[in-house]
Amino acid sequence: MLRRFIGQCPPAASLLPPSRAAVVVGWWLALLPCWLLLTGSQSAPATATIAPLALRTELLPLEPAGFYVARVIDERKDQRAVAYLLPAPDKPAQPVDLQGGAATLRRFVQQGIKRNATLRPVTVRVRECRITETPVSGTNWLIDGKVMVHLAFEWQRNGKTIPLTSYQGGARYRRTTKQLGIIEPTLRQSLADALGNFNGWIAQAARYDEKLATGLRISATDHTANTDADTLFYTPTRPLTYADFRAQPRTNGGRYGGAVFPSFSYQGSAKLAEGKVHVTVTTKVFVVRSASWLAPTHHDAYTLNHEQRHFDLVKLVAERFKRKLSPDSMTLDNYNARMQFQYLQSWWEMNRLQEQYDAETGGGQNTAAQARWNQRIEAELRAFGVRPPSAAQP
Repeated sequence: MLRRFIGQCPPAASLLPPSRAAVVVGWWLALLPCWLLLTGSQSAPATATIAPLALRTELLPLEPAGFYVARVIDERKDQRAVAYLLPAPDKPAQPVDLQGGAATLRRFVQQGIKRNATLRPVTVRVRECRITETPVSGTNWLIDGKVMVHLAFEWQRNGKTIPLTSYQGGARYRRTTKQLGIIEPTLRQSLADALGNFNGWIAQAARYDEKLATGLRISATDHTANTDADTLFYTPTRPLTYADFRAQPRTNGGRYGGAVFPSFSYQGSAKLAEGKVHVTVTTKVFVVRSASWLAPTHHDAYTLNHEQRHFDLVKLVAERFKRKLSPDSMTLDNYNARMQFQYLQSWWEMNRLQEQYDAETGGGQNTAAQARWNQRIEAELRAFGVRPPSAAQP
């Protein structure tokens, strides 16, 4: 009885997570009747030189899931032959290559899937494609064959190579000395399984794996819900009030009648939709009430306005920060790092502005300078579309 082992593509649902290169290995067994040995086979004398394998290039019956094979790189360690075949169980193996050599192998991989140049250009690295044979113990006419295929897949995005996944699999067959016709179909099926497996992987991974994203979209929003008793988030229609200054007034405050310490932060979230990474950035401009204080002698509109302008300046910095976050200034490969960098730059800008504001206004004592800063801040808030809080001008 002839035994034949055929490697098949595992179901897509069993793929490894795309966060690392997935390696899929499968060996399956199928029994074939003996009479198949007598049909469609090539015959050769036991001691004859085995002819090169005529690997048939064919278009596989599958719809490409968002990619085409742009390039095939042959990285096999042994490129002298694709197979080492036994002319007879008692004879040494012969190196047998493909008709056309490595070019035939590359052509099969590149042309096996329908080409659509508008999709992702994938590079396939052929790490291994090899057939080896061993005699079946106890017989002088049966030979076992083993096909091993290892392909790695990657693509170029914005000039950067993005590793995707890899496939390792193959097939086994059993033949007689004269049964050479089984070898090429088994090799062809093993290569087809590798390409089919990748097609199934990319169909699933394209829905959630950022490695396959083709574009970047960024939207920004503000956090304005005031649900924390100690934290006041910036709202244009809700200016600071005396009740927001809850810290004990400092006796060594000197000529300053109060202090407020506004700051801002951001949170980012990303999701993949329709092949693009959608990033949402939420900025939080806030004041901590328990760190802010007013001297009893400075419960007046002028002092309150001075402290409000500290708050407004942080809002302006946050608005500038949001406008730095555009797809033109970052890529799919660095958007998170670029956001962090821009945030640090904005945070330093915030501190410089606060120091400049207090230095030029003398902490609010220079009324002329204070008036100029009031006008400047109001104008910038209008330019950014922020409605300024209602505050009496000195």
